[in-house]
Amino acid sequence: MPDHHTNMREPLILGNKALSDVTDEVCGIIEGKPTRLWWMAFATSSTVLGIGVIAVIYQMATGIGTWGLNKTVGWAFDITNFVFWIGIGHAGTLISAVLFIFRQRWRTSINRAAEAMTLFAVICAALFPFIHMGRWWLFFYNIPYPNFRGPLWINFRSPLVWDAFAISTYFTISFVFWYLGLIPDLATIRDRARGLRRKIFGFFSLGWNGSYRTWVRYEVVYLMLAGLATPLVLSVHSIVSMDFAATILPGWHTTIFPPYFVAGAIFSGFAMVLTLMLIARKVMALENYFTVRHVEAMCKIIILTGSLVGLAYLTEFFTAAYSGNPYEAFVFKNRALGPFAWAYWTMIACNVISPQLFWFKKLRTNLGFVFAISIVINIGMWFERFVLIVTSLHRDFLPSSWAGYSPTIIEILTLMGSFGLFFTAFLLFCRFLPVLAMSELKGVLSYGRPPRPKADSATPEKGEEELASIGSQPERPVS
Repeated sequence: MPDHHTNMREPLILGNKALSDVTDEVCGIIEGKPTRLWWMAFATSSTVLGIGVIAVIYQMATGIGTWGLNKTVGWAFDITNFVFWIGIGHAGTLISAVLFIFRQRWRTSINRAAEAMTLFAVICAALFPFIHMGRWWLFFYNIPYPNFRGPLWINFRSPLVWDAFAISTYFTISFVFWYLGLIPDLATIRDRARGLRRKIFGFFSLGWNGSYRTWVRYEVVYLMLAGLATPLVLSVHSIVSMDFAATILPGWHTTIFPPYFVAGAIFSGFAMVLTLMLIARKVMALENYFTVRHVEAMCKIIILTGSLVGLAYLTEFFTAAYSGNPYEAFVFKNRALGPFAWAYWTMIACNVISPQLFWFKKLRTNLGFVFAISIVINIGMWFERFVLIVTSLHRDFLPSSWAGYSPTIIEILTLMGSFGLFFTAFLLFCRFLPVLAMSELKGVLSYGRPPRPKADSATPEKGEEELASIGSQPERPVS
């Protein structure tokens, strides 16, 4: 007779874990003392954050003349960083909401970290428009509130105002979605804690008691929020792309930007999730929960979105050539052969060529190689935004106004500071909150496992009754 186990898929969780093992190992990360590796990473990221804060304070006190901007290149590092961080934040909502709706079980090991990454990336992105304003204390001028300035209102037809609405909505839904998913795990930590810690987690777990009625209501709300968050994956970065597409500037005035930006955002976001989770996998000993199978699934999405980004690059060149517009044609020729050709070809190598290496199974299952490529992709996506902005501005319609651009040390330190803020926030999250969704991991614990042989003894093994009961029920009571 054929072996029925040979056709079973690889388990999502390795190590033959019981339900109690998941709770002990995930809670043990935040209940124990920080490791030396965590302290080293935290010291590095917080130092970089401190340097960035000093740079921002200096440029606020002195003025944005500390940047390398000029009359021709008015947008550069600040808007490049803004678009880059908004793109990074897209993978969290995609993994949590879209993959949840499509019942992709492999998301359970990465969705919590991806959701947190979304919040931190959006916070980093939101800082740059305020810094770019120069007079950040007048930020409320962009808010449509009843005022005493007579007819002086914001321009609701400006894509920059659409950004404010889209990003604030995205952050709000993402935060609520992340917090809602945390509630069952916060209750688990509450039940294990003592003293003040128990009171804190008891307050934030909102009286969770784990009853069937509570789970059913939780699942209904979670599914509704997933449905609300899914359109945001497509809308938010589409709105960001309108900052460029709504202009008449050659190189920006194109209808391909909304889908092109969305594909690029998911592409860079998944690469950042891979970077973070591969580090967390090693530092926090999560090898049994974040497996090669999860890495391989994410690499396949990177192949798809990277191919879409490459197609968008080709479409831009085709559109410029087919339009017969000499200004459009010049912009794209200037990108590939002009003063910033080095940045353009760096972008092509990182975003188009490197992801295609994941077609080979041997490479996409090599964790060291995947980690290196994930960093390369994020470098390439930052250069994509840099090339898009600077090469469309530095040579305009009048050759007499052509100018170069090079960043100052203040701009570089500000960029470094944003990375310091991002990694510092993520490390603090990993230290004080569960980096894995325990309640969701337990729902897929028996997935892909062969049935356990019946024991001779009447006493079941540790967790056997729990695993049998959870394996015989649906993953979650969705109805």
